[in-house]
Amino acid sequence: MKKKRKPPLPLGMKLLWGMLALLAALALYPVIFLIAGSFMGNDELRNYLGAVISGSQGYADFPLLPKYPTFQYYVEVLLDSPEFFVMFWNSIKITFGVLAGQAVVGTMAAWGFAKYEFPGKKGLFLIYMILMLLPFQVLMLSDYLVLDQLRLTDRLLGIILPGVFSTFPVFIMYRFFTEIPDSLLESAKLDGAREWQLFFYLGLPIGSSGIIAAMVLGFLEYWSLIEQPLTFLKEKSLFPLSIFLPDITSVDQSGMAFAASVITFLPALLVFLGGQDYLEQGIMAGAVKE
Repeated sequence: MKKKRKPPLPLGMKLLWGMLALLAALALYPVIFLIAGSFMGNDELRNYLGAVISGSQGYADFPLLPKYPTFQYYVEVLLDSPEFFVMFWNSIKITFGVLAGQAVVGTMAAWGFAKYEFPGKKGLFLIYMILMLLPFQVLMLSDYLVLDQLRLTDRLLGIILPGVFSTFPVFIMYRFFTEIPDSLLESAKLDGAREWQLFFYLGLPIGSSGIIAAMVLGFLEYWSLIEQPLTFLKEKSLFPLSIFLPDITSVDQSGMAFAASVITFLPALLVFLGGQDYLEQGIMAGAVKE
């Protein structure tokens, strides 16, 4: 049997797809710019970007592909920059420390808000929402004073601890836990399940999409922290990788900045691609009104 041919797209749809492709190309251009720059030699970068980096006369230009590709800057970053690895492991400690804490504290808080009634629940949840909306700059002074009293400034724990008690993952996971039918929990209770069993054997598996969505968002946020480390840390050996990149500003180090940016960008990209479906579910759940 002959397969039916799909009807051709109308002109309006073709124009729409063309416009979307153009916008996608514009959105991807900075990434292409970044990757191409990491493979360009120093002379080539000076020739294209000298007007911007060194303030020389002329205009900046940037082709999509390098004329003479080189791995020089990746070698410098990965083999000749020990401070890069120190900051890399600091980022690992901060990010996974926060995510591990959120997986414990955030899930329990979200489960409590979703499935238990207690005095002041609505008021406390409102406070959570207000704290979620406040930017770091508003809470910076109070956070610093508290951490200073606890003697946690200039320590990685001073970055990790506030992140563990962040309210945003609670909000995301709460939405998924509320979707679990109360009748299912009541049936489990009649079969002899205890409260902790409801949480571990029903709440966590059924709400896993929300938990993963919160973890993906948390990774993207804490992998690229800048303000908190600059505020709470003084010792440069404790700085995360996100602080390493802005420190590279000279002309001779421009290629190294491109290479370091690509290496820093890759983990976030892989986590985003791996958790994209869960992330979309989390965004949709967060958009639902109470």
